[in-house]
Parts: sequence; C-alpha cells; structure tokens
Amino acid sequence: MIIDFHTHTFPDDVARKAVQKLSKLSHTAPFSDGTVSGLRKNAQQAGIGLSVVLPVATSPEHVIHINNYAIEQNRREKERKERCRKTEDPEYSEVLSFGTMHPEMEGYREELARIKEAGLKGIKIHPYYHGGDLNNVRNLRVLDRAAELGLIVVTHAGFDVGFPDAHFCTVPMLREVMLTIGKFSFVAAHMGGWKEWDQVPDLLADTGIYLDTSFSTGEMIPREGDEYWKPEDCRMLNGKKFAEIVHAFPEGHILFGTDSPWTDAEKSIAFIRSAPLSGEKKQEILGDAAARLLCLSE
Repeated sequence: MIIDFHTHTFPDDVARKAVQKLSKLSHTAPFSDGTVSGLRKNAQQAGIGLSVVLPVATSPEHVIHINNYAIEQNRREKERKERCRKTEDPEYSEVLSFGTMHPEMEGYREELARIKEAGLKGIKIHPYYHGGDLNNVRNLRVLDRAAELGLIVVTHAGFDVGFPDAHFCTVPMLREVMLTIGKFSFVAAHMGGWKEWDQVPDLLADTGIYLDTSFSTGEMIPREGDEYWKPEDCRMLNGKKFAEIVHAFPEGHILFGTDSPWTDAEKSIAFIRSAPLSGEKKQEILGDAAARLLCLSE
C-alpha cells in the first residue's frame, strides 16, 4: 500500500477560500480543492491507499476546535472504512487525521493527553505559523510531552515559500531538538529542510529523525500567470541528490508525502519510482516505513 504521510484539507465550507489564500501567499499552484473528498479522489487516481492529514493551528484558541474536528473526522472515516470493507470496494482510499498543537496554548499537557486518549496518532506543528523558533522552550516542552505520550510529531522543516524572509525551523534547530529530547517519533517534512538539503545528511542522519518527501522533488509549480518565482527557484531535489539523502539515513526513516494540495500525487510517486534506488528501498519510502511508524498492523 502507498501511504501519503503529508497532506492538508479544510472543512468544505472554507476550503476554496483557504486554498486560494495560501496559493496567493506562496505563489504556487494547487492540485486539489483542499477538501477531504478532493484529497480522496486524487489519492484513488494515484493508487494511494492511505492519506495522513496534518492540520495546523495558527493560534492557541484554534487547537481544541481543530482537534475535535480531527477526532470526529476519524470517527466518520472508521464507519466509512467498515462500509467499504463490507462491500469490498476496491477503490477505497483511507484518510486519517492527526491532531495539532500551538506552543502558546495553556493546558498543552492535558490537550496532548486528550489527543492520545482519542486515538489520534500524532500532531502537526508549524513554527512559521506560530511565529517562533522550533527550538525555543515552549516548543521543546510540547515536543517533550508528545514524546512522553508516544505521539508522532510532524514539523515543517527548512524555509517556507510563504515566509521568504523567516528562518524558524532550520536544520541545526532540528538537530538541537533531537539531541535535547532524545530519539522519538519526530518527522521533519520536506526532506528535513526545504532548500537546506545540503545540510541534512551531515546534521540529521545520526539523530533518529524521520524525513518526509513532501514538496521536495522535481519542480515547484507556480500559479498560472504568476512570475514571482524564477525558474531556478522552482528546482527542487533531482533523483541523484534525493538518493544521496536517502542512503545517508537508516532504513525506514524516509516517508512518502505529497503536501497535497500543493503537488501532483501521481508525479510525486513517479519521481520515487524513477529514483536511482533499489525496489525494496522505493517500497520502504512509498509505504512500508509509514505503516510501521503508524503501527498499522496493531
């Protein structure tokens, strides 16, 4: 099974406006409408069996509401999965939501415990939307509590196309986090540091951190008619450089992700399959490593 470890969706009533706003902010083209149904449709077309949704809280006040929504979404998905199993639907594609956290939230310890108790597998954090460095004390206390509970944590890593002048989650910061807290289920998105890939093998390969491939392979696609990004800015990892990073890390520490709606799922999969890697390594990336991390056999 192919598992997309990094996707984003929004409630149906705000998805269109949210995707338009983020597209304008980042000067990049969307490849889905940002809804769960849109994500599922694209996943089915690409042969993806499971998509992990990573919600982001832009303020402490949004955390509980977003987590309630994720819990309810997973409840509905469980019912849908059971119906599809009974009908043996061959095109069923599962959508699993993580929770979220904001470092400024009071009662973060209790909320993380609630997330765990509700059965969510992990949380997403995004230092750029939180306005502070990944390795500050407020983030470290959240990460330490999440590690204590056995929650997976996914963070944006490297530069962010929507915040070109900020540096809130650098590769050295990621290394400091791992050395401070110790090994836990921590996933650095965008191959460990978007546009900071030269630092990733030397600083992160020995830490136990996981990487996901989202928005890191091939070329970034600008919005139609938008000339903000120069052609050289749009180039991301090629097959050779991607393989070099993969080989630097322990087996099972690279996870496939699309960052939907911001990349084409079929092209993202095709990139992995065409990379100069063994068939076993490609299958690890496309699904096996994520299945183990998510404990899907339990």
